[in-house]
Amino acid sequence: MRILGIDPGSVICGYGIIEVEAGKIILVEYGVIKAKKKEEDFPLRLKEIFERLTSVIERHLPDESALESVFFSKNVQSLMKLSHARAAAMLASTLREIPVAEYSPREVKKAVTGNGNASKQQVEYMVKSLLKISETHEFFDATDALAVALCHAYRWKQNASPVKNWKDFASRNPERIIKN
Repeated sequence: MRILGIDPGSVICGYGIIEVEAGKIILVEYGVIKAKKKEEDFPLRLKEIFERLTSVIERHLPDESALESVFFSKNVQSLMKLSHARAAAMLASTLREIPVAEYSPREVKKAVTGNGNASKQQVEYMVKSLLKISETHEFFDATDALAVALCHAYRWKQNASPVKNWKDFASRNPERIIKN
C-alpha cells in the first residue's frame, strides 16, 4: 500500500510518500510545497498547494492519504488559513477518490516516538531512523508529513489483525524497534 502523508500549512505544506510492502516501510519521496512569498495572494497559495499535491499524487498514485488534523489555536486568522490549506490538500486526494484519514498531532507523535508530547526534533529523529534518511531537510514539515504517513501505516497494520502481546507486536513491526 502506498500512503501520502500531509502536514498542511498555508505557507509551507509538507508531504511524504511511503510504501508498505511485505511488512516493510519504504520511503518513496518527501518534500515541501513552499509559497513563493508569505504576502502572496492567499487564494493563489491554496491553488499552488492543490496543484503541487495533485502532481505528487499523479506521479506516485497513493492508495490512501493521511493528514494532520487541526489543533487548537488562539489565533483565529491562522486557524482559518490552516483550515483552508487542509481543504485544498483533502480535495487533491478526494478528487482522485483516494481515501483520506486524519490524525491529531498527539496521535502522530505517539505513533512515531511513543510520546504524544514529543518535540519536532524528536519526531524528525525517529522518522529519519525508521526510514533510514541521512540528509536533513530545511523544514520540519517534510518529516512531519512522513510521520503522518507512518502513523497511518501503523494504524492500517493494527486494524488488519490485532496483536496479542508485546512479543507479537515486535515480531510484526520490526521496523519500529530501534537497536543501538
